[in-house]
This record gives sequence, structure tokens and C-alpha cells, in this order.
Amino acid sequence: QVQLAESGGGLVQPGGSLNLSCVASGSMYTIGRLGWYRRAPGKQRQLVATATNGGTLAYADSVKGRFTISRKGADKTVFLQMNNLSPDDSAVYYCYAQILLKDYWGQGTQVTVSS
Repeated sequence: QVQLAESGGGLVQPGGSLNLSCVASGSMYTIGRLGWYRRAPGKQRQLVATATNGGTLAYADSVKGRFTISRKGADKTVFLQMNNLSPDDSAVYYCYAQILLKDYWGQGTQVTVSS
């Protein structure tokens, strides 16, 4: 059974930084896409950033230039460095993995940006 273990959320002041990490386990297959989505209160879940095993990166427009996703090739660990955070970034961040065209989700980690 595929499991995604997230860590690194928390409370940070505006302008601050956080680093999220996610480790995937339980699958013998290559993880095609690995990354992050988020859901803010009253809003739909939205893409934050993903990385394919081939090295293709995708970012939401709202985080470009502030967030950096890193994953080494087909590695099962992915990191999200978040800089210059604003209150609009407050949300539950979910690790996401796509394996053989099937989607998997982590439990989520809360990120709160507040003074």
C-alpha cells in the first residue's frame, strides 16, 4: 500500500520560510509525478508544484519565484522550499504521487502564515 509521509508544516510570520518534505513508500513502481497540492479554508484543492521522474517541474503561478520543488530523478522523496510566505499561502499542504496513472495523497500538513 502506497504511503506518503509529510513533514515540515507549522506557523511562520509573513516573509518567513518553511521547508516541507514528503517520503513515499510501499510501491515497487516508479513514481511518475511527485509533489504538492494545497487547500485553503473554503477553497478547492489546487496545485502548488510537482516534479516528474524525468525532471519536468510545474508550479502554480502564485508561487513561482518563491517556492522551489526538488526531487532527484525518480527519487521517492520530494522537498518544497517555501520563501517569502504570505497569509494567502496558509493552507493544508498535501503530498501527491502519481503511480501508473493512479493518484495518491498524504494526510496533509498545516501551514499557517500569520503575525
